[in-house]
Amino acid sequence: MKIVVTGANGQLGQDIVKLLEARHEVHGLTREQLDITNEDQCLEVIQRLKPEVVIHSAAYTAVDLAETNEADAFRVNSDGTRNLAIAAESIGAKFVYISTDYVFDGMATQSYSENDPTNPQSVYGKSKRAGELHVQAISSRYFIVRTSWVYGAYGKNFVKTMLELAKTRDSLKVVSDQFGSPTYTVDLALFLKKLIDTDRYGIYHASNSGVCSWYDFACAIFEESGITMNVEPCTTEEFPRPAPRPRNSAMEHEAIRVNGFEDLRAWREGLKAFLKELEEA
Repeated sequence: MKIVVTGANGQLGQDIVKLLEARHEVHGLTREQLDITNEDQCLEVIQRLKPEVVIHSAAYTAVDLAETNEADAFRVNSDGTRNLAIAAESIGAKFVYISTDYVFDGMATQSYSENDPTNPQSVYGKSKRAGELHVQAISSRYFIVRTSWVYGAYGKNFVKTMLELAKTRDSLKVVSDQFGSPTYTVDLALFLKKLIDTDRYGIYHASNSGVCSWYDFACAIFEESGITMNVEPCTTEEFPRPAPRPRNSAMEHEAIRVNGFEDLRAWREGLKAFLKELEEA
């Protein structure tokens, strides 16, 4: 199968390319090779390569920066997604759009299912939701995959930040009133690999199983790494950020179950595997 992956230099993109190129012809495209905000270029590149699947993992992900750079966030996450969806549809390719828990407001008392109403509160969340709407309107063969709290071997993430801070500090305050599911990029890439082999189109929630707070996640990182660290819980108000974070971004994996896929492993198991990968690297 011929597959195009956008954002091939990104945290998730690199793992997708690495996993899929063992069995498929993969064209991992970076920002330099494809400007997704250029509609003509999207059409030219996709029509020339003629992939059967386009996995769109390129995104404007600077959540706080997006609050003051709204035009840039929408140009990439909304317009760029529309351009790629048009290009993929023009050759009848399957289209996979990586979306986010930020499309929800985080006020629910239970986990969000795929059909729950969206209500993004941040510019980032609004721009990603706009991308989802373009995909639904344009593509006849789409998978929208919402994920959360992503970390992996490439790029910056919460796990690496915690391990870095542990080198210079012996105590930390971490937010304990925001809940979600950490997601290891390798586990997400493995799910995408299974997904693109099917025609079970629609919206999916895909994160490692189980729910924790950022505080719980930090404690687990240090425990699994054998690092002694005094971690103190704190509130969101004690750690203000420009962009509002969903208090609850736990997601129900209904579509995974209904469509007969195996769920992603427990978040703590994913964390152990990642720490092992870091150690070996």
